[in-house]
This record gives sequence, C-alpha cells and structure tokens, in this order.
Amino acid sequence: MIIKVCGMREAENIRQVEKTGLDWMGFIFYPRSARFVGSVPACLPSEVKRVGVFVDEPLSGIKKNIENFRLDKVQLHGNESPEFCRELRGIGVKIIKAFPVKDRFPVEQVLRYEGKCDYFLFDTQTPGYGGSGKKFNWSSLSEYRGETPFLLSGGISPGDAEEILAFSHPRFAGVDLNSGFEDAPAQKNISLLQTFIEKIRQK
Repeated sequence: MIIKVCGMREAENIRQVEKTGLDWMGFIFYPRSARFVGSVPACLPSEVKRVGVFVDEPLSGIKKNIENFRLDKVQLHGNESPEFCRELRGIGVKIIKAFPVKDRFPVEQVLRYEGKCDYFLFDTQTPGYGGSGKKFNWSSLSEYRGETPFLLSGGISPGDAEEILAFSHPRFAGVDLNSGFEDAPAQKNISLLQTFIEKIRQK
C-alpha cells in the first residue's frame, strides 16, 4: 500500500518524516493553503517520491516547481481538464487527479479522466480545496469501476489503521495522510505517523 504524507514544509520535519517508512511526500503550492510552500526548504527527501499539489495553476507555474523541487508526481485539485492532465503527463511526470466526494460518487466526471492520469485521489468534498479533516462515505467507492488506481484521502487519522486494512477495492492503491497527523499546519507528529505506518505495514 502506498503511503503519502502531504503538506510538508519544514526542513527538520521533512527529514524526520522521511524516516517513518512512507512512499511519497507532498508539497502544497496553493497559496491559500495553511501548508503552502513558498520557497524550497533547506531539506528535501532523497529516498521517497516528491509530489507537488496544485490548484488551477498555469502549466508554466507547475513546470517551474517541477524543476525547482525535482518533483516526480503532480497532484491536481482544481478544475484542470483531461486534456491539461494529458499534456502535463507528456512532460514526464506522473499525474494524480483529485476528485471531491460527498454523498454520491461522481462517476461521469471521473470517467472523463481515464487513461489521462496515473492515479486518482478521492477526497472529502468541502467548500474550498481539501483540509476538512472529515471522511466521506468510503462505501460510495463501490461505484468506481475504472482502471486507474486510487488513493484514499480526507480525514484519515491515527485511529483509522484497522478500517483502512479492512477496506477492499480492486483499484485501491494507498492513503494520503495530512492534518490528522499534525501538531500544527505543516508540522507532522512523528510518533503518530510511525505508529500508524507500522500498523499498516504489518499486514
């Protein structure tokens, strides 16, 4: 199972989090986020994949941050079109397209992106872009019958390891962890992360 820890910014915290056993580390380039990364931290991960998170950012801005942060993957949370995803994918990065989910799974919307992204990410629908700390109804994902693997996001907390291990879907690839593991925005609690990841990895 892929474990992504998102919303990183502080150099020492980045260094500590990289030792917890995660696979991907996310950096948020959305200025309105409390976890916005305005400049390159003094430390960047060397062993795990780097993911840049964007919301309706122009292609030029995304490319600049791909270069500055040496990003492996780009996660798109806005109204980016399937064609935009395909174009960005063509420059050599993996694309993760995020979709907000409330009561009903957005089948028609998601299907438009099949074959144009490497992963999907299903997050809790909020008035803004993520960060609600609340879960959506995971059972609604039974409506997803596409071929693209996906990550679960939205309100995952340290107490959810057993529920995640029990969750089953043929395209379920991993989890995205953020505010539920923080002492403050962009400051992850290493002990909570370590314990959670060990529980997930033991299966």
